[in-house]
Amino acid sequence: MNISYSWLKNYIKTDKTPAEIAEILTALGLETGSMEVVETIKGGLKGLVVGNVLTCAKHPNADKLSVTTVNTGGGEPLHIVCGASNVRAGQKVVVATVGTVLYSGDECFTIKKSKIRGELSEGMICAEDEIGLGKSHDGIMTLPPDTPTGMPAAEYFNMESDIVFEVDLTPNRIDAASHLGVARDLAASLCLTDSFVKVSIPSVDSFKADSNSYPVKVTVENSEACIRYSGLTISGVRTGESPDWLKNRLRSIGLTPINNIVDVTNFVLHECGQPLHAFDGDKITGNHVIVKTLGEGTKFTTLDGKERNLSADDLMICNEATGMCIAGVFGGLESGVGESTTRIFLESACFNPVSVRKTSRRHGLFTDASFRYERGSDPNITVYALKRAAMLIKEVAGGEISSGIVDIYPAPVADANVTVAFNTINRLIGKNIEPATVKNILQSLDIRIITENNDELRLAVPPYRADVRREADVIEEILRVYGYNNVEISSKLNSSVVYSEKPDRQQTENLIASQLVGAGFNEIMSNSLTRAAYYDKSDNFLRTQTIELLNPLSNDLNGMRQTLLFGGLEAIERNKNRRRPDLKLFEFGNCYYFNGGEKSDLASYSEQKNLALFVTGKNVSDNWNTPVRISTFYDLKAHCENVLSRLGIGKSRWKLDTPQSSLFAESLLYTLNNKVLVTVGQVNQTLQQQFDIDTPVYFAEFCWDNLLKLMPRQNILFKELSKFPEVRRDLALLVDNSVKYSSIEEIAFRTERKFLKEVSLFDVYTGEKLEPGKKSYAVSFILEDTTKTLTDTQIDRIMQNLTQAFGKELGASLR
Repeated sequence: MNISYSWLKNYIKTDKTPAEIAEILTALGLETGSMEVVETIKGGLKGLVVGNVLTCAKHPNADKLSVTTVNTGGGEPLHIVCGASNVRAGQKVVVATVGTVLYSGDECFTIKKSKIRGELSEGMICAEDEIGLGKSHDGIMTLPPDTPTGMPAAEYFNMESDIVFEVDLTPNRIDAASHLGVARDLAASLCLTDSFVKVSIPSVDSFKADSNSYPVKVTVENSEACIRYSGLTISGVRTGESPDWLKNRLRSIGLTPINNIVDVTNFVLHECGQPLHAFDGDKITGNHVIVKTLGEGTKFTTLDGKERNLSADDLMICNEATGMCIAGVFGGLESGVGESTTRIFLESACFNPVSVRKTSRRHGLFTDASFRYERGSDPNITVYALKRAAMLIKEVAGGEISSGIVDIYPAPVADANVTVAFNTINRLIGKNIEPATVKNILQSLDIRIITENNDELRLAVPPYRADVRREADVIEEILRVYGYNNVEISSKLNSSVVYSEKPDRQQTENLIASQLVGAGFNEIMSNSLTRAAYYDKSDNFLRTQTIELLNPLSNDLNGMRQTLLFGGLEAIERNKNRRRPDLKLFEFGNCYYFNGGEKSDLASYSEQKNLALFVTGKNVSDNWNTPVRISTFYDLKAHCENVLSRLGIGKSRWKLDTPQSSLFAESLLYTLNNKVLVTVGQVNQTLQQQFDIDTPVYFAEFCWDNLLKLMPRQNILFKELSKFPEVRRDLALLVDNSVKYSSIEEIAFRTERKFLKEVSLFDVYTGEKLEPGKKSYAVSFILEDTTKTLTDTQIDRIMQNLTQAFGKELGASLR
């Protein structure tokens, strides 16, 4: 949001420099991202002076050019070649001298001494469009004869320069989205050292209706979506260009002037933060304004000329025949103020933030009005803003206020009552602040003290501070104004003996992170806010379980994540677009869930920590001594099992399953004691296409909280090596295609519990030499007796038992 320094000083008297004010605002929580010098006209008319045309003759070598001599108040007159047909001797003109930079949009050019068709030209006599003072190019600009020769054009045209602060507002500080709002915070800080600093609010005491010649009836049918609606009419207005002061104010904050009436509504919006809308009175059928919703799919054309299909939940400002405006969002094409407008209906309202936010996002319309309404506007300022705008419109467009104020406010919003104790203030801030200072800060923030005693204050917080509702909120406001830098760091360090949870979460995270980094992974950190629409078509993570924000910054950040998958896919997409397609990524992060029930009940929500792994592209970077191949599902599976092994959860403990999921083309689920350890799979191609990723992506997500609970608590220091040799035997088993290796492994360990130490699959064969529907598993078995050497007889008996078990339970045979 842009704040003008000179505009701000209309409401607060201070000798602070722009740099000092920027520093104060940042300390107050209104972070100033930048300061920029802004000129009414780009370049500030530097190098342009008033000149007197002494002579004017036809150019000897060009019919349409003239050769002039111009006195610019310096030494010798300048020889200037001019192409304008209206140039004459004796005229006072605007001259761009050599070295002057002229701007045309984003482009610029420098005036140089040159020869034009053989004649010397030492400058340029300017038209109004060439220096940004208008749009006409019919000829050069001529000035009154008594204009002083040599006078700088910037002085003659009263050019202004200003400093503009770019203030980065947090979503809860919509009260500061205006010059008066910023002035209020600034005054609160300055009054700590100067009690005479006050905010000067423009008076509307002289407001009065001139007649009741044009009354407009107002009906609010949906009072839930329209909290308050105020309006009046003004007749006899002359729509046209705004005066310079008004145009300069709007230009300084980056707005383009439109016409005097619309410019006033924009001025008041940025002055006090209240959105306004002016309707052409002749377009209000039946002289009746109705605030209501229209039927689903109703067509409505907005000011940008686009036809939109309305939702049945969109609040509309209507006349007796049709809709005129999407309430709080955008005006209609037919009812807007135009050149022929002579009477207007001026609206000042307070709409339900949720209703405006949903409508704004539904139609993709993001305006200055919707920005304020969806964060919560002040219901108690509508009449003030209406009076202020009406008086300004009379000043710049003439006319008369032709009705009284219609004000529909069925359920006035009361101040919030908060009690704050002095000892709690001092305890939370960490410093004893004098009660007088506390009261001074609160009063400067428009927080009214209802009652007080030696221990506490009972306060009334105005509705426009929707973020201040608890004692802690009030204390934060006190500290913000008092100054974080004014709270000294104590030399005393308080500490206590605390129980350290085993295993240590941070230490374990660092252990696994180091292991993954050693395996070639890079750690990422993605936003816990995500796009809620990601969960619309997921059967693993339901949209109904998404915690959605009431006041999101955008549709891309409107929900809390349920999985780390989508943040990782966004990172892969970003890297891929920057020619880094070969990736191994991991992330530790919290995921959040709404479990049903009352949304106001904390018990309805849960949170868990997850670890995500992503593998895509080549297994290693191109090099001369290592074979390069495309990463596979089994690469990621091996990394996952290495993580489990490092945490002491061995292969013998977990169980495997192959669940169906809309997120994966294929997947494995590892569980222990019916608790999920990790899900591993190849991301569904349809999902990948949403992120414009065309190479396979393999994803694994660990339930980190379950891992920490299930990992062994004892530390194994060493295990004595067996003195007796291991024995390996291999079997080539012919099985049905439906048989999984995990079944072979499970049967093997169940059949031989004493001497079987390890089972591994080292080859899978399918081909024409096998029967249809068959495949061959080559499986190795490691046998060992820790007390003596196994005999051939024992080994043969074990292998025979295993073969029989495989044949009986799986229908397997030896190849």
